[in-house]
Order: sequence, then structure tokens, then C-alpha cells
Amino acid sequence: MRILVIGGTGLTGRKVSQKLAEAGHEVVIGSPSQGVDILSGAGLAEALAGTKVVIDLSNSSSPEDETALNFFRNAAKNLIPGEKLAGVKHHLVLSIVGTDRAQYIGYLRAKKEQEDQARASGIPYTIIRSTQFHEHITTIINVQGNENETHVSSVDYQPIAVDDVAELIVRFALEEPKNAIVEIAGPEKDAMTRFVSQYIDIKGSVKQLIADDNDRYMYFDIPKDLLVPLGDFYTGSTRFEDWLRSH
Repeated sequence: MRILVIGGTGLTGRKVSQKLAEAGHEVVIGSPSQGVDILSGAGLAEALAGTKVVIDLSNSSSPEDETALNFFRNAAKNLIPGEKLAGVKHHLVLSIVGTDRAQYIGYLRAKKEQEDQARASGIPYTIIRSTQFHEHITTIINVQGNENETHVSSVDYQPIAVDDVAELIVRFALEEPKNAIVEIAGPEKDAMTRFVSQYIDIKGSVKQLIADDNDRYMYFDIPKDLLVPLGDFYTGSTRFEDWLRSH
């Protein structure tokens, strides 16, 4: 089956593309470096020709409110009509757990717009909302602190490994469209402070963890449970400590 992976050169996209190719599918990489630009439309018709499934892993160049919103809005103007013309049978979007519960955050408003475009497109779809990746832990440590310390809240956290995310994306892509939102998360739920502390201990970081209970994440005030699923979800298999020791 011919499958277009938008954002196929990114961290998740590379793994998804590799898994699909190993399963015997014809994978088309949708990225400007491969001659496919969803913002200008360049190369898109050729990439979509004969494609049955589109996996949208695209992302804006910045999480800034208007930049992200304009990116997803303009991408949809090219991608959705192109998919309809090509007869695409399944459109998948990778989104974020909690997207609809914190619409005061600009980037989540942009992701909600991307989800809404998929739902309204008339193309059979699956929206996959994921929790934060294991690989994101270094960003938390670096952004929420300085050279000597990192300030971390005890909000609920349930990270998932990118390898597990890719495996689940491939699974859903090869199944019938859900025409719904599904959520995915890691196998362990705990306070964010526990995961950061574990990282610092195992990696031998010189930074000191300053724990607090102010329910903040990346400088945003958030609900304590924003970053975890509230209902049913599909579970990755990689425990955080195992991921740490293997990286």
C-alpha cells in the first residue's frame, strides 16, 4: 500500500516511515527536503497520486500562537483538497493529550484547529492524541531552570517513548479509520517530579531539582491532570527507566 508520511524526516516520522517500509509498504516522505511542501503545495499532487493513507506528523517552525495556527490552517488548505482529489481513504493526525482542555495555550488552539480540519474534511480519519514523549524530558529540564537547577511541578505525568508512538501510529494507519479520537500514553503515571528526578539520578546531571506544587508546565498554569489521559487509552510498553538506561 502507498502511504504518505507528512513530516517523514522528523523524529517520529523517520521511525514511522522505517516501520512501514519494513512491513512492505510503499512509503512517500512528505517534507520540503524531499520535494513535498504542504504550505506551498509544491510536489503534493505527485506525492498523493495513488496514496491510500496519509499520516500527518507535520509541525510548525515555532510553537508561538499565530505561527502555529497559520501553519496548520494553511497546510490544511492544500492537504485536504489534494487528498480528496487523490481518493485517500484514511487520514491520520498526531495530536496531544489535553489539547481540548487548555485552549488558552496558543499551540494547543492550533492543534485543535488541525484536529477540527480533519474531522470536517469528509475523509475517513483517526486522530491520535499522545502524551509527552520520554525524549521531551531534557526540554523540561533545560527550559524550566538555569545552569544549576530546574524547577518542576508535581503535576500528573505519563510519558511515552517515541518508538512506542511510532508503533501505535503504524498500527492505526493499517487498521480501518476510527473516525474518532484515540489517546496513547506510557505505562507509568506519576508526578512529573519523579520522572525528572529519575533522569537526573541516572544521567548524573549536575542540576538540582526544585520541586513545587504550583501546577505549571513550560511556564503555563495548567490543570494538574492536563498531561495525562482521563479516559481509555492505548498503552506503550517502554518504562521510563528502561528507556533511560538504553539511551
